[in-house]
Amino acid sequence: MEKRNEQVIGRCFGTTVVGPRGQVVIPVEARKEIEVEAGSKLLVFGHFNGQGLIFVKVEVAEELLNIMSSKLDEVARVVRESKTSDVGSSGDDDHS
Repeated sequence: MEKRNEQVIGRCFGTTVVGPRGQVVIPVEARKEIEVEAGSKLLVFGHFNGQGLIFVKVEVAEELLNIMSSKLDEVARVVRESKTSDVGSSGDDDHS
């Protein structure tokens, strides 16, 4: 899938109508571009101060969580080192 350099708000694919059962149809161009097909699972987030929705494919969210969790040990080490260096330097400032 091609990566695009678009603004944070993203691309507008058009409009859809909410049906009587609360269902929406995702425009075909959007489904093709982000590879959503029947049975795809999407996370639904509220946005724009409760006035909008954002859909994210579950596997994309999982990928992000995996990347973040794989970096947790590294982040924890940096935090520990930062605390250790703060302890060593506190009190050494301006003792003239």
